[in-house]
Formats: sequence, C-alpha cells, structure tokens
Amino acid sequence: MTSDRTDRTEVEVSAGLPLEGITVVSLEQAVAAPLATRHLADLGARVVKVERVGDGDFARAYDGAVHGLAAHFVWLNRGKESFAVDLKAPEGIDAVKALIRGADVFLQNLAPGAVERLGLGADDLRADHPELVVVNMSGYGTDGPMRDRKAYDMLVQSETGLCSITGTPETAVKTGIPTSDIAAGMYALTSIQAALLRRHRTGVGATIDVSMFDATAEWLGYPMYLQMYQGRQVPRMGLSHTSIAPYDKYPTSDGEILIGVQNDRGWRTLTDVLGMPELGDDPRYATNLERVRRREDVDALVGQATKQFTSAELDGKLADAGVPAAQLRDLRGLIEHPQLATRDRWREVQTEAGPVRGILPPMNFRDVELPMGAVPGLGQHTDTVLADLGLTDEQIAGLKKAGIVG
Repeated sequence: MTSDRTDRTEVEVSAGLPLEGITVVSLEQAVAAPLATRHLADLGARVVKVERVGDGDFARAYDGAVHGLAAHFVWLNRGKESFAVDLKAPEGIDAVKALIRGADVFLQNLAPGAVERLGLGADDLRADHPELVVVNMSGYGTDGPMRDRKAYDMLVQSETGLCSITGTPETAVKTGIPTSDIAAGMYALTSIQAALLRRHRTGVGATIDVSMFDATAEWLGYPMYLQMYQGRQVPRMGLSHTSIAPYDKYPTSDGEILIGVQNDRGWRTLTDVLGMPELGDDPRYATNLERVRRREDVDALVGQATKQFTSAELDGKLADAGVPAAQLRDLRGLIEHPQLATRDRWREVQTEAGPVRGILPPMNFRDVELPMGAVPGLGQHTDTVLADLGLTDEQIAGLKKAGIVG
C-alpha cells in the first residue's frame, strides 16, 4: 500500500504562482536590486519599478546589443511595470508613498542616505505600515568607513579579495560576470522570501540591509579559512586547483577539454581511458598528494595523451567512464548547448523592440511554469499605476504636462 504522501506526489496539482498577490515596489538601478526583483516577478509577484522621468534606470543605456536595447536591462527587468516619476517633485514622492502603502515589499539600492532624504526611509515607511518588508541594498553597508564610497562590482571584487584568487599566477582579474552584484541580489531575494514567510506567521514585516561587500565576503569563506587558520593565501591557478591534480584544461586534437580528477580511483580510471594504465599505480602518481607534488609532470603526461582524441570523442569516453570532464565552451556553445535544447529551456520574451530569446528561470516548479513577462519600456505603466492609486485621467494628464511623471 502506498502512503498518502506518495499518492499526493504522483499527480501534481497546481497551486498557482508562489508569490501571486504580492506587490513589490522597487526604486532600483543597475544589477543587484533588479536581479532580486526580476526573480520575484518570475515567481509571480507584481513588481513596480520606479524610474526617473527621461532617462530611467541608467542600465537602459549600457549598450544597444538587443535590438537596440541594453543586454543588462533585458536580462534583469522582464515581468516588471515601469513607473516613471520625478522624485524631486512633492507630487512624485506622494505618488510613490501611496504606491508603497499598498505594497508588501519595498526595495531600493540608491546611495546611502538618499531614501531617507526623500522621506522613504524604512522607519518612516513602517511607522504606519509595520507589515511592510523593506530591503536596503548598498555597496559596503549602512555604516563603517566605506559606507559612502562608490561601489561598482569590480571595486567590491577587489576590496573583498575576490580578484586576488581569480586569474592566472601572473595576473589578477575580476570574474567575467558581476559576481558581487549577483551575490547581493540573491541574498536580497532569499531574505525577502524569508521575511514574507515570517510575516505570514507573525504579521510583522522587516527592515533588511544587504550589501555587495558582505555578500561577496560570505562567498569567500573557503579561502578566508585557509588564510585565517593556515596563514595561506590561495594562489591564482587559472583553471587549475591548488589542492588537486590533474585538474586543468588539456589539449585535444581540435581544441581543449577540462579534466578534474578528485580521488585516486578516478586517476586510475583516467589512465585507463587515456591508454597509459601503467601510471595508475605508479608510486610517483598513485596518490593525489604525490600528483600535486609533481603537478608539472602529471599535466605533461595527461596533455600528451589527450592530444590523440578530439574534444567530443574524449568527452564521451570520459563521461562513459565516470571521469569528471567538460568541454571548454564559449558563449555560443552555451546558446547552442544540447542540455538547454533537449530540456526545452528556451522561451520568447517580449520587449518594446520585439521578441527576444530568454532562458526559463532556474527555479523549476513541477506544477506550474514560471512566467517570463515582457521587458517594460520606460514609463510604460505610469498611467496604469496612477489610475490604480485613484487618479483621474485629468490628474494624470496634469502630472505629465508638468513633467512629474512620464
């Protein structure tokens, strides 16, 4: 006899989108905050993006790579409503405050102190709206000696030491994606979800501070512990690994392939696949400790053997044998990757410049597909937002004529 639990999981029953009915107001720009709110929109929340009249989020102007639209903006802002307003005008601030009074979450990543000067600080907003979840995002935190410093992603990567362990022995580099922005955005996302869950139990909202510096420092836990307790700075190893060998890229007859052997059994399997089984139990290479000591010799032996195969051929052989390996793909390789195609991960996203391709959100609910809403034009939803606040057509027209909304 099957249990009730088993019976329930055999047939998925849709419970709707996870955050359906939640309203988020976000005074956001660039990457960190827009990433958090885009995921909230993907999960079903209504996200109203407050932008400046005229220019909007400055990420709109980063480039024109996607049918004239900026790649960052298209990536980070689907599924949102754009409300363009002049925050220097009292009527503009009043409209935003009214919008927040009806919201569940308010998130902002302006410069430290800016929202307080606008009358949008957490204490002011939650005085009459204690169930509101307020998230303040910053580069270095709400206090400390670097509170007011510029905090672009590259600068935070450098200040936290991420650049010191990234790159080659000769050159420190930043990561190829905005890691500090993404880290902060993901912690903002998870903290909002946790705060909403707690509010469901207690009725009380939250004030949450998330900084790029703190988020990146958390991700550096492993190398920090090595430094604190062994006095050892993790060296920059490129694609290699400080504690494991063989673990690097190796040449093939038509390119390169990554191989990462993490135990001695895997080494013996690798030597069999590469046609040099005599090295599997050779005392000079049989243990990882000895292989790391003789890293240059190991890499030379493996590299000489991998040259006899094409990348695809060797990748298949290693996969069949259970040896960790990967083809060294570029971004076109990702776009054309069979793992995305066969799992039907591509969808169409609407923009003001026409449809573009997008990958489904990584949160896969089996009972419902998360929506991938349109990327908004600047101020596209201003009229709708103001109408929802109770303004008449004449009042909206007056605000537009005065340049207070757009």
